Amino acid sequence: MNVLVIGANGKVGRHLVRLLGENDSHRVKALIRNQDQAEALERLGAETVIADLEGTVDEIAAAVKGSDAIVFTAGSGGKTGADKTLLIDLDGAVKAMEAAKQAGIRRFIMVSARHAENREQWPESIKPYYVAKHYADRLLEASNLDYTILRPGGLTDDPGIGKVATGDDSSVSTISREDVAAVVVAALDERQTYHRAINLASGSTPIAEAIQQG
Repeated sequence: MNVLVIGANGKVGRHLVRLLGENDSHRVKALIRNQDQAEALERLGAETVIADLEGTVDEIAAAVKGSDAIVFTAGSGGKTGADKTLLIDLDGAVKAMEAAKQAGIRRFIMVSARHAENREQWPESIKPYYVAKHYADRLLEASNLDYTILRPGGLTDDPGIGKVATGDDSSVSTISREDVAAVVVAALDERQTYHRAINLASGSTPIAEAIQQG
């Protein structure tokens, strides 16, 4: 499968590019904003293509053309304001969905956030981020794409353990970025994950088994 990663230069994205580059079943293309990011991602096994989520849908569609799946794991980052959060995490995600449709790509995986669907759970300090994730998820669910929404808890830089918990009842609220990336890889070809939102935390169930349970 030819997989296009949007947000490839982020922390989850870099893990994902590496894992896809090591996987004989997939080829990975990394969508980046500037050429300075290309060398490090190419060393991880990716082809790179330049496009800006603040650009046009046509530009993004040209960049993703030829892919079989899109993974959206982009974010404006903690150092930007609410304006950039809405432009990247919401409008950038919607543009990616529109570009997928324009390019004839049906498979779309969104890396969202735990409790994005539940306004009562949103931390006041980063509410614009949750607003963006909430509405991006809702628009993806309303699309005709073969989507999977992954909603990880608090992200850590710990090494992945290859085991997760799904559902709402996990007593653990965090998960490593490496394990989130591994879940993406496992979900790509797993039709059981189509048209589903899956909560993620560190746990005791092997990833392949956990994503089938939901």
